[in-house]
Amino acid sequence: MGFIGSGSIGSTLARLAIEAGHQVVLSNSRGPETLADMAAELGPRASAATSVEAAAAGDIVVVTVPVRAFPDVPAAPLAGKTVIDTCNYGLERDGHIPELDRDSLTSSELLLRYLPEAALVKAFNNIFFKHLLSLARTAGAADRSYLPIAGDSAPAKAAVTEFIESIGYGVVDAGSLADSWRQATDTPVWGTPYGPTSNEKGRPVGEDAIRAALAAATR
Repeated sequence: MGFIGSGSIGSTLARLAIEAGHQVVLSNSRGPETLADMAAELGPRASAATSVEAAAAGDIVVVTVPVRAFPDVPAAPLAGKTVIDTCNYGLERDGHIPELDRDSLTSSELLLRYLPEAALVKAFNNIFFKHLLSLARTAGAADRSYLPIAGDSAPAKAAVTEFIESIGYGVVDAGSLADSWRQATDTPVWGTPYGPTSNEKGRPVGEDAIRAALAAATR
């Protein structure tokens, strides 16, 4: 697993991935030396690298950066790879992006413009990072939670589903990248089903509840 961005969601996913037996290569915009402590804490399955190196190393690569940083994501090493997009558009952080403001594109479709040869899957953008860590459950657990994914490539969706299941979650297919607005910021499936951020443990959410939340989204 390669990580372009190692903030709250990226580092949480890296921790879960390592616990599931995956190798992870972390990167951020400030350089690998700033991730040395995190890599040491995560143990021998973690290493730090440049974003280009992390992109090249991963069989699956997680892009978890501000939307305004999409032009800086290295496209060449991601060609032909499955890429997980965890990103959410926010005016205060990203500034105005006209296509997103007028809903002519989803943020994942915008990222795909910068990574045209990648197989992009939207995932993990709808859950608080502390809930992501605490709600992971083993396969078959009665209180296993579900996460929505969206994408245009069936093989990429299958790969991401396998990864998500390996780290302790079930998956609901939410459609294409054009449909990924249904899991964007402030939609019914964004955050709310898993409980308030004040409750760091969160609450388990089953498949039916996630499907109902996606169906309730309006644009």
